[in-house]
Parts: sequence; structure tokens; C-alpha cells
Amino acid sequence: MSHIDECERQERRQTLIRLENEHAMLDDEVSMLISSPGSDQLHVGRLKRRKLHLKDTIVKLKSSLLPDLPA
Repeated sequence: MSHIDECERQERRQTLIRLENEHAMLDDEVSMLISSPGSDQLHVGRLKRRKLHLKDTIVKLKSSLLPDLPA
């Protein structure tokens, strides 16, 4: 069973908020670029990969904040 103290839990929550905000900003930027004619598809692809990486990190972080449940 994994135990994290309240200080570390708070740090993880703050990190989670920061990552979710960054993900939302990237989502807006990708949407704007896709709707713009002549946008750099390589740049869009990089932003999408960054978004996916952030999403994976967010899911792992959320999972680490869930309390351990007995089997």
C-alpha cells in the first residue's frame, strides 16, 4: 500500500492543475491552428503529441491521488 503525506498530496494537486491548464491551452492552440489555412502541420503534430503526453501524465497523477482500496 502506497502512502503519501499531505504535503506531497498538495504538491501533486497543484501540479495536476498546472498540467490541466497547459493541456487546455494547447487544445485551444491546436484548434486555432487547424482552422487557419496554411498552418504548419508539423507544428500541429508536435502540439498534439505534447497534448497526448500531458494527458497521459494527468491520468497517472490523478491515479496516484486516489486512495488505495482494499481488494
